[in-house]
Formats: sequence, structure tokens, C-alpha cells
Amino acid sequence: MTEQATGAHHPQPRPRSGGQSAPVEHVTGAQSLIRSLEEVGADTVFGIPGGAILPAYDPLMDSTRVRHVLVRHEQGAGHAATGYAQATGRVGVCMATSGPGATNLVTPIADAHMDSVPMVAITGQVASKAIGTDAFQEADIVGITMPITKHNFLVTKAEDIPRVIAQAFHIASTGRPGPVLVDIAKDALQAKTTFSWPPTMDLPGYRPVTKPHAKQIREAAKLITTARRPVLYVGGGVIKARATAELKVLAELTGAPVTTTLMGLGAFPDSHELHVGMPGMHGAVTAVTALQKADLIVALGARFDDRVTGKLDSFAPYAKIVHADIDPAEIGKNRAADVPIVGDAREVLADIVQAVQKEHAEGHRGDYTAWWKDLNRWRETYPLGYDQPADGSLSPQQVIERIGQLAPEGTVFAAGVGQHQMWAAHFIAYDKPATWLNSGGAGTMGYAVPAAMGAKAGVPDRAVWAIDGDGCFQMTNQELTTCALNNIPIKVAIINNGALGMVRQWQTLFYNQRYSNTVLHSGPGAGTGEKSAGTRVPDFVKLSEAMGCHAIRCEDPADLDKVIEEANSINDRPVVVDFIVHEDAMVWPMVAAGTSNDEIMAARDVRPDFGDNEDD
Repeated sequence: MTEQATGAHHPQPRPRSGGQSAPVEHVTGAQSLIRSLEEVGADTVFGIPGGAILPAYDPLMDSTRVRHVLVRHEQGAGHAATGYAQATGRVGVCMATSGPGATNLVTPIADAHMDSVPMVAITGQVASKAIGTDAFQEADIVGITMPITKHNFLVTKAEDIPRVIAQAFHIASTGRPGPVLVDIAKDALQAKTTFSWPPTMDLPGYRPVTKPHAKQIREAAKLITTARRPVLYVGGGVIKARATAELKVLAELTGAPVTTTLMGLGAFPDSHELHVGMPGMHGAVTAVTALQKADLIVALGARFDDRVTGKLDSFAPYAKIVHADIDPAEIGKNRAADVPIVGDAREVLADIVQAVQKEHAEGHRGDYTAWWKDLNRWRETYPLGYDQPADGSLSPQQVIERIGQLAPEGTVFAAGVGQHQMWAAHFIAYDKPATWLNSGGAGTMGYAVPAAMGAKAGVPDRAVWAIDGDGCFQMTNQELTTCALNNIPIKVAIINNGALGMVRQWQTLFYNQRYSNTVLHSGPGAGTGEKSAGTRVPDFVKLSEAMGCHAIRCEDPADLDKVIEEANSINDRPVVVDFIVHEDAMVWPMVAAGTSNDEIMAARDVRPDFGDNEDD
């Protein structure tokens, strides 16, 4: 779950007033479903037909307003809907049949729930009279997904379909965004009904608070102007609330350092002098240390996730906490807040800016001179960096860094999960929101290719690069066929180190280099640390070509720029580049799981010295 935010980005249906009448059409439940999707503004649906949902696919064929993308696996449909939503800010939509079709959506639904992504998943269900009888392809998807959805519906009557679809899109996109499941019985899709729009909304008790409390805002402003070592701790909620402009105003007004979480990258420009990096288990030394040494943390659309805090009882021991979030359940969940603020991040930031300006007008202004002296010393002493492999092979960090540097303006990057994800977070500069898509909370391998597909479908005029690992790629690469057949020309960089890299890193550090079941490649040297040669299983170039892609292999650092530029120049089909990289490269900095952030290692066997160790 992340953080927050707002904004019904689709045209939302308003409740009808008593005197208003809408034209009535006689349709089937399935026609009513497609008409409802058109009316809420859904323009793209990712899915696969099957028996229970089949009635809906017939009228879908006639829709001129909804494009359906036939995926190769329902997990691909779910991640594509997420990528679409993250890149566009609109609700992503996926569709599947009952039973195994629906259960294949469980992982992407859980993923969207953890990262607060607005998504509506529509599933077919067996006929209403057969529900509960263990009918063919029956699964209680409403029960299965209840813990991982913001809300879900079981529809057994055709006349309920427009209202439920309207409510689903409203719930998914307002307050703290999240996935909503709509499970529709087959007989409800087949039954005759009437269609009129807009439907009457009926959501008693659902009233997200967006306007923050004025007293709490004043308290926050006072703390900001009296603190000596403040940090703005920014999460994905700021991006979801479209509050990045307000964040920049607050940061520049106060001069406080800004750290953006993995989900918040791009909320504040990486290149800005006030940005001190990403916090967390693999965060920048300066960002992690700034939070540890702070006397005030202003958390905006962030949730004090365990990957950021490390060992919770040792996190930020000197800091007072201002915690602003759209979801009241997040405030105080992991760390008690001195000033809790419930509200939409955009409104919260705008109000804090005004309150700080008032404090400044009254002569109260924070002096952070000594704080910045420390921060700048840490930045200079412990910058992000990497070593080139001694054997002349490709450095994975350099590959990702050059992809970022050579990418066209406005490129969207989607990452899988693992070492390549952390390198992509560190070595690509994100100066704009919605240019970095990844699976933060769930850490879902296989996310990158379908999410990139969904993003490219949503923003077709932008370049989209998937930065993937060879492990992640083997989970969902079949969606490259979908991309090739549907004119969705994404670009995929496979960071191919022949192993499950992040797990292998842990085995190197904590399991005496016993590489149990992390070797992915075949051939001489497999699992020994020597470069693989000979037959490649699989051969990613041949595999990608078989799926309709342009495919390139890159092994020599001298070819790196030429290969990336070739990939950037091809826009009529998907492009896959198999980068053969050194297998022993590691992600640094690192805070070992379960330890304090004070134990951060800048590199292997390198513990930063902050000059304040009482034992020295």
C-alpha cells in the first residue's frame, strides 16, 4: 500500500436529481457494461475472453470508443492496466473470465493495492444460480481479493451494472487510489435490461477527506520554521495527487532538503540542488542519513515503509513527525505523528506554503546553514557510483545510466524487481512525475514488460523503456507478442547477468557464497562466477525475434552507445536488447534487512564515518 492522493481523473458520473430524466435504451447486461465503460471514459481494456465473460466480448467488438488489447496471460492484463494508470493518471482497466482467468489477476491486483494504483478489474462469474456449487471454472474471486482491493462487487442483476461500474471507477480514482474488482455473473450479462446514464450513485460512508485541518497546517508550518535539521520525505502520494508543482514551491520557499521514495521518484527533480536522493534499504547515503539525523520529518504521501525505516525503533530517533496522508489509516500506523494531517497532498502542500509564508512574514524563518554543511559533506564524500568490471565486461550500472542519458525527452521507464530496479532508480535521472513505473510495495517480478506495454498504450507519443532482469523477463515476456501484434513498440533492456541477481547478492553477503538455485543460464562457467559462453538457454535474441521484435545482443562496452541508439531509432515494432553484464555487480549502498539505518554500508566493507561517533 502506498500513500494517498486524489483526483478522479475520469469524468465521474454525478447522482441524478429528482427532476432529471435520462434516455432509456433496451439492451443486454453485456451491452450495458460496454456502454457504461464508454461513459466513464475507459478507452483501453486489457484482457482475455473465456466462457463466463464471453457475453461481454460480443458488444465490445462493436464499440468505437473502447479499444481491447488481447494479452497472452491475465497477469499481463493486470500489470498493463497498472502501467496505463501510472503513466496517464487515469483508471486502468483489465478483464478476465471466471475461475483461473480471475485468479491470474490476483497478483497484479495485490500489486496495485500495495502501490495505490487506480484500477478496475472486471471478471466474469458463473451463472448466479450456480454460485457456490463448485461449478466449472468457479472461484470466489470476491472473497479471494477482499483483502487486496479497495472495494469489490458481485453483480447478479443486469440492472445494477451501470451503477456498479460508475461506483467502481469513482472509488478507484478518488481518495487514496486503489484497485476495485467487479465480478459479474454470466446470466446478468445475458439478461435483458434498460440502460440510462448517469446512474444514481449510492455510496453511503465513502467520503474521502481532502481538505486538511487548518490548525494542523499551522502547527506544521511552526515546526518547519523552528527546526534546525528538517527533511521533506516525499512518497508516491504526491505524484498521485498531482502535487509536484506545490512541492517544489514549498521546498524552495523553505530551503529544506527533499528525499523521494522509490514510489516518489520524479515528484521532485533529481537534478534539483535541494534533492538529496532516495532513502531506503538501497537508498543514497545522504538521504538515509538525513532522515536518521533529522530533527523534523515532514512526510508527504509516504507511509514509513519498512524498506525506508530499517529497524523501526531505531529510525530517526531525534525527529518530530509531521505526517500528511489522504488515508487516515496510514497515520500513526508505523511511526507516531506529532502533527497528523489528513488530506489530499495537493491541498495540504498549498496550505502549508501559505502558512510558512505567514511565518516568514512574522519574522520566523528556519536557519538550515549548519544542516546543509553536513548534507553537502555527505553528498561529496559518499556519492552514488560503481566500479567497472576488471575483465572488461559490461557494467550493468553503466548500461542503465547510458540508456537514461540517450533516451528521448519524456521517456517513461518501467522496471522489473531486483538489482536492475535499484540501479534504474539510482542511475537514471527523473525530473518529471509519471516517468518512473515500478512495483514498489509488492516487488512483483514480471511487472516490467506488461507495465511498459500498458504505459505505451496510454501515452503512445512517448518512448517507453522497460529495464528488466533476465529472471523477471522470463515470467511475462510473452506480452511482447501482444506488443508486436497491437502496434505497441516498447523497448526492453534485459540486464542479463545469468542469475536471480538480488537473491545472489544476498547469498554472496549472508550465505557464504552458496548459490543455491539462483543460476539461470547454461553453458561453461554457469554458477562459478566465470562468464557464460556457448549455447544460451534461452537465447533471448531468438526468442524475441520469434515474438515479432527487433532484437540485439550487446556484450562489449565499446558497442554500448551504438546499440542503444539503434534501439531508440526503431519505432515500428518492439525492440529487445540482451545486455550481457558482469554477474558479480552489487547494489550499493545497502542497509541489511532487520538492521538499523545507522548501519548503512556505502559499499562492501565500507561503513560511512559521519564524524559524530561517540566511541571514536
